[in-house]
Amino acid sequence: MERLSDWYDHPEYYEAIFGTDTEREMDFLLEVSRRYGTGGKQLLEPACGAGRFVAEAARRGYQIVGYDISEKMLAHARRRLTPAQRRRVRLHQARMEEFYQSELEGKVDLAFNLVSTFRYLDSEKAALAHLEGTRRLLNPEGVYVLGFHLTDYEREKAEHERWVERLGKDTVVCNTHEGVPDPRLRRSAMRNRLRITGPGKDLLIETHWYFRTYDLAQTRRLFRRAGLQVLAVYDFDYQVDAPRKRGEIRLDSIFVLQPVKNKNPSPSGRGTG
Repeated sequence: MERLSDWYDHPEYYEAIFGTDTEREMDFLLEVSRRYGTGGKQLLEPACGAGRFVAEAARRGYQIVGYDISEKMLAHARRRLTPAQRRRVRLHQARMEEFYQSELEGKVDLAFNLVSTFRYLDSEKAALAHLEGTRRLLNPEGVYVLGFHLTDYEREKAEHERWVERLGKDTVVCNTHEGVPDPRLRRSAMRNRLRITGPGKDLLIETHWYFRTYDLAQTRRLFRRAGLQVLAVYDFDYQVDAPRKRGEIRLDSIFVLQPVKNKNPSPSGRGTG
């Protein structure tokens, strides 16, 4: 068995696990934009990864800007685009807490990030900078659809998830482990193992990192500080007609966020941090 590290260096295997329902997820995002926002054509994807949503949005005729910290992911995203799609896409290498494009300010109709990437931001300062920066790019009536896993601080055991997918003749098995959350440090230890087997192939890609933790109260305080209001909350089943009832709490949450009206920007005109 060959052992490798950092699943973000291997976008084809990463996407074999997380890229299986792209059309349905995009249908959900666009319908949320129509119902709660402008329904307009300018999209933004923070941490766009291997570019599955970027390509799908461009295929449907939308203009989209994507950015990611991983150049290998971005290279994969560029390769998948057709010439016609490239005319609708701009890709940048950037961190979530630092991205800013002045020509986008106030023009983004829909921004989205669905798979807990937000939790990589390892401090309140970094999370706030990302949210404030994204808010400034949004059309005042636009929305940011942000999905991540909330934390149960009463949990005393590690959590495990397992997925199995096919990639050509290869089988990709994904095992993710999240340790017990530390409420003082606001983080939990993460481990992901991708096992890829096929003709003449046996790979293990093991990645370790920490996720920042959020319960619902911490999340709502952060949104308020960033000048964002919660319009609706959904589950990860992407049922646009079934928003969560007021007061209903579940850990897997997709927040539909919109700029608070008359929120004054910081003096710099940029996010903090």
